[in-house]
Amino acid sequence: MNVSLLKKLQSVDTPTVCNAIEVAQGQRGFNQFTKGTMLISSSEDLAIVGYARTAQIAALAPPKESASVIKQRRADYYRHMSEGPRPAIAVVEDIDYPHAIGAYWGEVNTTIHKAFGLGGALTNGVMRDLGDLPTGFPVVAGSIGPSHGFVHVRSIGQPVTIFGMHVVDGDLVHADRHGALVIPPEVIPLLEAAIDQLLTTEQLILGPARQEGFGLAEFEKAWAAFEKART
Repeated sequence: MNVSLLKKLQSVDTPTVCNAIEVAQGQRGFNQFTKGTMLISSSEDLAIVGYARTAQIAALAPPKESASVIKQRRADYYRHMSEGPRPAIAVVEDIDYPHAIGAYWGEVNTTIHKAFGLGGALTNGVMRDLGDLPTGFPVVAGSIGPSHGFVHVRSIGQPVTIFGMHVVDGDLVHADRHGALVIPPEVIPLLEAAIDQLLTTEQLILGPARQEGFGLAEFEKAWAAFEKART
């Protein structure tokens, strides 16, 4: 991914990217996005854009494996998160969902991940320490809670599911306060131009609609231009 596309993706929200993907594909029906209401730790940060570094955690009950196995897996987890292409985003599925109770994403863990060069985290699980999380590392999560429970890493680098969205390690992910999506590899070379085209086309209706005196006649004229540009 080139720098120009990265900056473009960071500057727009997930609804815009969803629409732009359909522009690039030439049809409606794009379905690789989260389904449901998610929460973001800070809406002031740019959108998170990066290649997924995936893992699974659990926290409802203590791990059944030995302490040495859990310790080694946690070390392997952090090694996995510290490696791989950048920009990157941690995509961590809480397998306790929809009964997730353990906040894996707090002040300490987010600070570690930010230091590893990741741009943020996406999870169906829990976050905490709001107000104390590092700037420039937004977390998009399923809920907020006070405790870490018995949180432990269950697996590393396998496909995960976040609010109905399937993510494979290495997928290009875009996330913000609306949720997240996986960008299909085949549209990546077309996406920057598709975003520009979409934004230009939308102004054909948004510009007139924001002017005083906009009525039905002005709407019909603007909508006709808008529809023509979309075909």
